[in-house]
Amino acid sequence: MINQIVAFINNILWGNGQILIYMLLIAGVWFSFKLGFIQIRHFKHMFSVMKGSTHSDKAGISSFQALCTSLSARVGTGNLAGVAVAISLGGSGAIFWMWVIAILGMATGFAESVLGQLYKVKDTNGEYRGGPAYYIQQGLNKRWLAVIFSLFLFLGYGFIFSAVQANTITDALNHAYEIPTLYSGLVIILLAGLIVIGGLRAIARFAEWVVPFMAVTYVLVTLFITIMNIELVPAMLWDIIASAFGLQEAGAGAIGAAFKHGVQRGLYSNEAGSGSVPHAAASATPNPNHPVSQGYVQMLGVFIDTMILCTCTAVVILLAGGSNSEQMEGIRLTQDAMGSHLGSGGADFVAAAISLFAFTSVVANYAYGESNLHMFKLDNKLGRACYTAGYLIMILWGSMAALPEVWAAADMALGLMTVINIIALVWMTPTIVSISKDYFKKRDAFESNGEKISYKDGDCEIQGSSEDGIWTGKD
Repeated sequence: MINQIVAFINNILWGNGQILIYMLLIAGVWFSFKLGFIQIRHFKHMFSVMKGSTHSDKAGISSFQALCTSLSARVGTGNLAGVAVAISLGGSGAIFWMWVIAILGMATGFAESVLGQLYKVKDTNGEYRGGPAYYIQQGLNKRWLAVIFSLFLFLGYGFIFSAVQANTITDALNHAYEIPTLYSGLVIILLAGLIVIGGLRAIARFAEWVVPFMAVTYVLVTLFITIMNIELVPAMLWDIIASAFGLQEAGAGAIGAAFKHGVQRGLYSNEAGSGSVPHAAASATPNPNHPVSQGYVQMLGVFIDTMILCTCTAVVILLAGGSNSEQMEGIRLTQDAMGSHLGSGGADFVAAAISLFAFTSVVANYAYGESNLHMFKLDNKLGRACYTAGYLIMILWGSMAALPEVWAAADMALGLMTVINIIALVWMTPTIVSISKDYFKKRDAFESNGEKISYKDGDCEIQGSSEDGIWTGKD
């Protein structure tokens, strides 16, 4: 019965109805247009904002830690197993549509992160928390909708998504070393528990050390493989474009499959528009001290996740010949592809990479769920203990569950979150545009006379109001 309900909802969101695909594309185009194609026009500024990004205080983590925390959640099964799923079901053309949704998603990610930072609050420990539930409640004054979003967030990031990541880790280790899934699941629980018990700051410190290391290592290995097969690269690029537009297929079905699975897996990987990343954005003390600066930081996260890391996996798989199966293939396709390039060490490398990628997601997902405890006044010892117990139990379940069932449940939770978040974002477009223009104006003043960029309540028109004392104008 549960599987039938999940399948019914997913069919509406992702299947025949394809509601989410249209919503995400429209939202990406909408915010790209309303913000003047900021992801292209301000591409260089996106990197320059990272200067001084290690600054933090007792209330918030640094911008760099917020970026690494969001990448911890983003960079996981979607980058390795998810890309393999997209290629096996949608062909190489799915990669092109992953790129498209990433470019459009950069504008959507910018918009939601700006709101997350603007409407952030302080929890019982005096630390910043925020996310869609908070900007829905404070900006739109719709607590009932905020509560519904929080419940889907708990279902998705608090529980199911960590089960997906655990599933991929245990499957990769079982495929490479025949380690029983129960044993590896128990180890994941132990390690994750040791980190998350320290709260968001411990998770952020873990992320800022691990994420850069694993990302750079993965890119360097992919570059090595690409150079080894440089003569195949032009044909691979043509195959991606030709497959995306059906130039090599007899009918439109293959185009539809490439489009659907590219967008679906692209969203699952970069999370733009889903409402997850604003939790990391809201937790930061921004530098410059303006909500829009976190929009640029998290826009960079979408770029790194999909345009760089997902592309790395696609290159490895396609240079190895792609997928020969019409069935869903996950991490094992990536392992086999890497093995064809690097020999027996290839499967070992992917097993290590996916274990690290997915484990960082397991840890960061906890932080997103924990950020919403404040919505229900559960940010206390008992509330955190109950949430942590449920989170760890779901990891154990996920480590032994069947892949299609776990992916389907993850798609449903992500889809329901995204529907609510996209509606809220479009509803709050005036605020997003207004505060962005305030930043653009102050950035121009900074470049002309060195005037410091900062934001305080009343600088521009916003919907609703931010929490008292958050934006007092202090630099």
